[in-house]
Amino acid sequence: MAVPVEEAPVVERARDAAARESWAEAYVLLREADRHPSVALGPDDLDLLADAAWWAGHVDESVAARLRAHAGYVAAGDHRGAGQVAWWLHFEYRSLGRPATAAGWLHRSRHHLEDVPDCPEQCFLAWTDAEEAQEHRDPAAALAAARRMELLARDSGSPDLIALSRQAHAAVLLANGRRAEGLALLDDAMCSVTAGELSGMFTGFLFCLALTQCMEAADFGRAVEWTDAAMDWCEVPWSQHVRPAGPGAGAVEPAAPEPATGPRTAPDNPFRGLCRIHHVEVLDLLGAWTLAEAEAERVCSEVAVDSLDVAAGAYYEAGEIRRRQGRLDAAAAAYGHAHELGRIPQPGLALLRLAQGKADAAVTGLKLALACQSDPSHDLLGRARLLAAQTEVALAVGDPDSAAEAVGELEALAAEAPLLGAMADTARGALALARNEPALRPLRRALAGWLELRVPYEAGQVRMLLAAADRAAGDEEAARLELTAARAAFERLGAVPDARRAAALLSGRHRPLPGGLTGREAEVLRLVAEGGTNRDIAQALVISEHTVARHLNNIFAKLGVTSRTAATAYAYSHRLA
Repeated sequence: MAVPVEEAPVVERARDAAARESWAEAYVLLREADRHPSVALGPDDLDLLADAAWWAGHVDESVAARLRAHAGYVAAGDHRGAGQVAWWLHFEYRSLGRPATAAGWLHRSRHHLEDVPDCPEQCFLAWTDAEEAQEHRDPAAALAAARRMELLARDSGSPDLIALSRQAHAAVLLANGRRAEGLALLDDAMCSVTAGELSGMFTGFLFCLALTQCMEAADFGRAVEWTDAAMDWCEVPWSQHVRPAGPGAGAVEPAAPEPATGPRTAPDNPFRGLCRIHHVEVLDLLGAWTLAEAEAERVCSEVAVDSLDVAAGAYYEAGEIRRRQGRLDAAAAAYGHAHELGRIPQPGLALLRLAQGKADAAVTGLKLALACQSDPSHDLLGRARLLAAQTEVALAVGDPDSAAEAVGELEALAAEAPLLGAMADTARGALALARNEPALRPLRRALAGWLELRVPYEAGQVRMLLAAADRAAGDEEAARLELTAARAAFERLGAVPDARRAAALLSGRHRPLPGGLTGREAEVLRLVAEGGTNRDIAQALVISEHTVARHLNNIFAKLGVTSRTAATAYAYSHRLA
């Protein structure tokens, strides 16, 4: 049914707004036209309404409009249009957590497109084929599907599809260990993104996909660069965008400038929450904790109802920051929220339990998390973080064999990724210290790695280990320099427990310790003299209460005392407190 002449300007204005990616404006105009009793939007305009509703945050309306668009394409005998819309319905239903319905629409998409000649719409099916082949551990089929997608995209001439196909090909290569080739293709795809050559939908897609891959592959340099670009893109007023309209759009066509008197709506970019979670992770590593926590809160307010996993990630990152700041109750609450939303809050929760003196819970939590990671190669950074935490916990509870096993696997993962290399060197140095073996070489390598990556908290932790190694080698001046640098870094970050520990070590390093006490025993004694309970001491030194009790037994034996009161008197008389 044709649109009446008197209503045509509304639809045309809506199409123009969509061409400029002023989605809130397009949504209002198309909804107004659709509700008019004399207007019957065709399938193309209904598909446009679905896009506009999605960008405006009305997911249910987007699905409803796309269902009507599909029916319109079927009635018109347009199998390509019907197949494309069916694929997007598959995508939206999957995002809404309705896998059976999503599978049905994917089947319909295949049915519509299976007998038509090669066309751009088949790119999306090839992309799905590649992802499904990866899930079924069939790399040959995944690679074949990715290559078919590239050929279809190249024939289409669409910058959107060409960039997406290269990203999909890169994902297959990275998943199969072909890191250099995969990153080269990813760089190529991201050139189109950062140059502003793509539509908003595909720009957001590629930012989210690429940033996720970078973090999973522990490619911190690319993650920093592209996260900054993603956040700049997210903040651009969307009414000013001049890009092709809607999913599957082709070449860029400049639109006429918006009249000065017209609406200047700038809807929220639905990719903000998705991109911002990567921003939180990067800010966390770079040590901008206050900003990272604020960004995490923004993520939770921005994400759509179909992106609860993103909110879970934000809560987890907030918990990580609070734990290292010594805000243990707040950290526990954040980890709890992440768990409620479906994320296993490890290794952060295990390290929190260790700080609370609940070593058994820390050991068990990490063991289960490592066992539940069905495909460790899919998330190298996640696996590495679990292994690094397992090393720390195992050494804290006096289990060097388990620590050695974790270090071995961590080192096997570290090839070609500087972030993983720094993690592996840190763990190797900590293990060497615990075994009274030479530790300076791996620890200095680890420090150089963290400093080059500009990751201050981990660099401070390595300096603490280096101070112990320098002291064991008899170099007290080097130990003092490392502790001073570590304390300064922790104080800048707001890592209160670590700053307190570094300060305590500095206050007693200029003279030999009395009574045959070790450095750690002197730390424990100093905190006992300050009135700390075993739990307080465990939290301050980030060790278990069991370890504190063992240190106290050794202290009492060496000093010949039988009570905390007598130990406190000894500490004051020997200027240890």
